[in-house]
Amino acid sequence: MKIVGLETFIVPPRWLFLKIETDEGISGWGEPILEGHAEACAAGVMASSDFLIGRDPLLIEDTWQAIYRTGCYRGGPIMMSVLSGIDMALWDIKGKYLGVPVHSLYGGPVRSKVRSYCWVAGDRPENQIERTKELMAAGFDACKMNVCGEMQIVDSMKKVDGIVRALGDLRDAVGWEMDLAFDFHGRVHAPMSKILLRALEPIRPLFIEDAVTPDHIDALADLARSTSIPLATGERLHSRYDFKAVFESRAASVINPDTAHVGGISEMVRIGAMAEAYDIALAPHCPIGPIALAACLQVDAICYNAFIQEQSLGIHYNEGGDLLDYVSEGTFTITGGYLDIPTAPGLGVEVDEAVVRARTADPHRWRAPLWRHEDGSVAEW
Repeated sequence: MKIVGLETFIVPPRWLFLKIETDEGISGWGEPILEGHAEACAAGVMASSDFLIGRDPLLIEDTWQAIYRTGCYRGGPIMMSVLSGIDMALWDIKGKYLGVPVHSLYGGPVRSKVRSYCWVAGDRPENQIERTKELMAAGFDACKMNVCGEMQIVDSMKKVDGIVRALGDLRDAVGWEMDLAFDFHGRVHAPMSKILLRALEPIRPLFIEDAVTPDHIDALADLARSTSIPLATGERLHSRYDFKAVFESRAASVINPDTAHVGGISEMVRIGAMAEAYDIALAPHCPIGPIALAACLQVDAICYNAFIQEQSLGIHYNEGGDLLDYVSEGTFTITGGYLDIPTAPGLGVEVDEAVVRARTADPHRWRAPLWRHEDGSVAEW
């Protein structure tokens, strides 16, 4: 069997899909997207076509190593997102070729379902109580939200009090039946993060994500030692090598790498196994599309330390398209806040190619917003 074609699809709200075709009529789907950089990722996929066309798609590990190691330069968000989509599609082909889900090729699943959470509020959090109660009514018992908008490296206690008051009101409104994960999104610098972490301890978050940006793993390790709240990081790290410092410094007790950004299923499983050796939990990041979610669910099935899965159903970014728009009915099943592990061959996702092709006619140009502080300086988004 040989690869005979690659095709990319830029589709709303902010996604990029990849279809790899073989000479035996078996096709695989991947999602090689880095949010806000769909065009660059699509170009990266096409640059890899010179190497991929004519190759045996079943040689997944050799293909992974060849793309990663040749050409001198390696790693980084664009290249690893491109490699992620290719890796997903090759696993999809191999599973379909053998008639089994990807997790069967890794020794079989360790779980039949995984707990899931949705986003609430928005970039600048609002209506947290109303939206969280809606999720509770839908059967979810966990959600995540941004806790603030712009925050200076040293900001006012008035702003801190406003954040703590809003999240305290949320906890009072939903009680302890709902686990609340808080995302600082790298907007909070170390001086303010230390203050916020201490103030939020009575609310008992499930975890706090990106208490500082991963450029400051040493600061994150200091924060981890100063709080009882589990700290999470990983969406902006792009290979097992990036995670070494996190593990060795004990900077986080939860990691949330993204299967679409770290080199696909192959690298996610390796990272998950490394984390398990440090007794660190795995909560795969996935605020993007259905193919990436299907790949995450294969990882959740394989990695013992996976405990919860992010997914983008109804997320505030999903304007013009949502998680279920591009797949056939019943592809994902959610019961009581749990996502079932797919059992169909390959990734277990049934892509509606007609919808994909139709929506490619109106491609997105999603970009992250540019935020500024009151003094005019650029703020972290």
